[in-house]
Amino acid sequence: MTAYPSAVRLRRAAVIGALCAGIAVTQAGCAEKTDPDKGTNGVGKQTPEKIESQAKAAAAAAGSVHLSGTLVSGGKSFTLDLRLKADGGSGEVKSQADTFQVLRVGDQLYLKASAAFWGKSDSAGKLGDKYVKVPQSDPTYKQFRGFTDMHVLLDGLLGLQGKLTKGGYTTVGHTRAVPVSADAGKGGKLTVSLEGTPYPLLMERAGGAGRVELSEWGKTFPLEAP
Repeated sequence: MTAYPSAVRLRRAAVIGALCAGIAVTQAGCAEKTDPDKGTNGVGKQTPEKIESQAKAAAAAAGSVHLSGTLVSGGKSFTLDLRLKADGGSGEVKSQADTFQVLRVGDQLYLKASAAFWGKSDSAGKLGDKYVKVPQSDPTYKQFRGFTDMHVLLDGLLGLQGKLTKGGYTTVGHTRAVPVSADAGKGGKLTVSLEGTPYPLLMERAGGAGRVELSEWGKTFPLEAP
């Protein structure tokens, strides 16, 4: 009658011993150092200045980009969802006053907005929710064209102001990335891809002047006049 409890105790001790050994092995494995740059494009090893420079160069050489987020300009806030490339772009721009679709094919610029956007003229009702070609002589042509000019928009967007520092690795969506901040974020923060080409993935502008995600770099899309 006494053999059974002893056997149980022995088996229990063996199980506990194996469990503790397994935990020890696991802990030892977790303690091993891993290379954070393994499988990356290596840009994270660079200085923050070099990371910013490589990201800007990658953006300048890209054929297209999808840009989405918010920008504050001239005291006005705009929500953007745009696909841009060298010869034009298309997408949606929202302001506090209105929402409009913008399309540029080469030098030809088109806007689609509500009738209220076009004012109180007799033709405003006919223009509502239809693409309207904007003459290059119109004072607003240059302003709206800027929303579809990929490189002008990126040049104005990607600037950091102040002393640069590199942060710990993070992710934007499912992509590993490294952030570079200017003056601890007060001068803006740029997050750059650690996978493939070091494209900018996220720009947080200085002074709370907007937060924009950049994706689908180099992905083609059609542009056709309405």
